[in-house]
Amino acid sequence: MIFEHEIPSGSRLYFGESARIKRRIESRAADFLESRGYEEMVTPLFSYHQHESFDDPRELVRLNDAANHEVSLRADSTADVVRIVTKRLGRSTDARKWFYIQPVYRYPTREQYQIGAESLEGSFTEIAADAAALLEALEIRPTLQLANIAIPRRLAEEFGVDLDAIKSMHIERILAAGHSWLERLVRIHRPEDLEDLSEFPESITEGLAEIREAAAGIDYASVVVSPLYYARMRYYDTLVFRFFEGERLYAAGGSYRIDTMPAAGFALITDACIAKKMQKG
Repeated sequence: MIFEHEIPSGSRLYFGESARIKRRIESRAADFLESRGYEEMVTPLFSYHQHESFDDPRELVRLNDAANHEVSLRADSTADVVRIVTKRLGRSTDARKWFYIQPVYRYPTREQYQIGAESLEGSFTEIAADAAALLEALEIRPTLQLANIAIPRRLAEEFGVDLDAIKSMHIERILAAGHSWLERLVRIHRPEDLEDLSEFPESITEGLAEIREAAAGIDYASVVVSPLYYARMRYYDTLVFRFFEGERLYAAGGSYRIDTMPAAGFALITDACIAKKMQKG
């Protein structure tokens, strides 16, 4: 039985103090991102192309338009922002930096509020620094995790490491590939661990060196390195980052390419920030 006052599992309800906190976070974020040169965009709730961003299309909430073409509820904003700017707005705007404040939806009834920013032809270190500065403006100081999607892909394509084992961080299956340097790769955790890369094959060294360079270019107090982390969004192809504290994820982003457009962006999870503020009272 469904009672009149029930809401679907995974949906969000904010009222009173939590609603005020949400409004203040979004207002402060909008002011901050505008001060950094970002223009605001609100993308359509429905999209034809969400499946292109997800490894597992079962995450999408799907339905049909008037012509019976399949559409999805917005599950991710990044690809739509880039395509709207490059394909639809075209020459009507010169803006290359955009932000959005809106929810996304995942199957079956998961709702998540986000504050995101995308910088077309932008750099990884710039977008990671903007994400860190935004969290600082909200008085939230989590750990920054750096990774490189190219490393897991090269491990799978060139060295026979099971990609599913990497995605699930099944260490025994990863080491079962039999390469002597894998054990050290698994143990890398801090930027200092990247000083000597002579033990690794050239293609893995290139990916680790990119993480090392990014870490040196970001001024942040708490940084960890996770060479085996694999982001599940299809468009990420090189450097990625996450801000987390314990089991709580505050923001994630990185460098990517959609169609032929290189870009960098992040999404801050508003719900996690609200929970942090509520916890602090």
